[in-house]
Amino acid sequence: MKAKISRRAVLKGLGVSVALPWLESVRVWGNETVNPVSAPKRFACFFQGDGISPPDWWAKGQGDAMELGPSLESLTPHKTKLNVINGLFNRNAGGGHARCTGNILSGVALQRGRIIRGAASMDQLLARKFEQESAVPSLVLGCEHPVSGFHESQYSMVYASHISWQNPDSPVPIELYPSLAFDGLFGKKSGKLQGSILDHVLEQANDLRRSASGSDQVKIDEYLASVRETEQRVKKLRTEPSDAAQTQQRAAQRPADGLPSNLSEYAKAMCDVIALAFQTDRTRVATLLLSRDLSGQTYPFLDIKDDHHSYSHSNTGPEYKKIVKFHVEQYAYLVGRLAAMQEGDRTVLDNSCLLFISEHWDAHNSNQVPTILAGGLGGTLQTGRTMDFMPAGNDRRKLCSLYLALLDRMGIELREFGDATERLAGI
Repeated sequence: MKAKISRRAVLKGLGVSVALPWLESVRVWGNETVNPVSAPKRFACFFQGDGISPPDWWAKGQGDAMELGPSLESLTPHKTKLNVINGLFNRNAGGGHARCTGNILSGVALQRGRIIRGAASMDQLLARKFEQESAVPSLVLGCEHPVSGFHESQYSMVYASHISWQNPDSPVPIELYPSLAFDGLFGKKSGKLQGSILDHVLEQANDLRRSASGSDQVKIDEYLASVRETEQRVKKLRTEPSDAAQTQQRAAQRPADGLPSNLSEYAKAMCDVIALAFQTDRTRVATLLLSRDLSGQTYPFLDIKDDHHSYSHSNTGPEYKKIVKFHVEQYAYLVGRLAAMQEGDRTVLDNSCLLFISEHWDAHNSNQVPTILAGGLGGTLQTGRTMDFMPAGNDRRKLCSLYLALLDRMGIELREFGDATERLAGI
């Protein structure tokens, strides 16, 4: 190893690069010191279209005593890392569809008709801030195809399909292919390699491991195993053996084309890509659209026959409760992945903020939006709380006030954002 090496070591070989996670024994290689306060902060947003099931969406109590409703029960192991927020609303969303999704991360009034007009979303403001500090400005991922045309309200369906906007008239293209998202983290040639990308950097990894402290050796081993596991998950997405046991044994070809048909594996693969990107600081910003507004997503693995949006009109029924619970489980999966990744004195989750949100409380009611935060943004965000802003009045429960508070903590201080000029009190 060279005398000096960055704490964010990068192993390179044959057109791929594998960035390593936060390592504490940098003094072995150089003079850089590790300060947990300086760990990078990350933001990710999970979006579920068409609202939630209100009877099962609740939380009460604080910290270890927090109780979670059936929709949120998969988050129980992480309740001390959560903020479950009730009563926030997106003033410029109005009712109905399309217009409520395109501004979910910007809060501006969208333009009706043929000309698309919104605003840059808060995730893309963060992407611009960090673009010089990370290899990939942001990950914009999705599990459902965007659609075109117009809703009956005369709002473009482009709004219904995108939550991330780089400027007022341009949504960020959604990456639908887990394989391509994975390739984007490790180099354009990684998808063309024979075997694992790790085979091409293994010698460097072993040299690095011999120079590392005992705790960092464990961390390197766990991380490389995680890369290989994610790589294999991506490769298996196109196959659906009838026997679940065979799924673990069959080595499928990497899906260069086509979309995964198993939504559960699809979503987890996208979460794995985000986890690796955050762990290695390849990016600090990500969005994942699990289902769009007016979603046509189907869930045969939940024994549900019709599409997502159809069931949202009966959102208190057992079918829609299953759908909402499934989406939260994907969010909980990523929360768990990041909580297991040590980073200095904290975890990657502790240094991140993961937002789960939908554009409606129920099928057409945007008077409040379901909102969950996980992670403490490097100790700047208190967690383990349930918060209710409904009694505070409309001017003090703006969703964009939450965004202003989060942007502050990530180094972007604005006088206003969307419809808000004040930070959300108590956050």
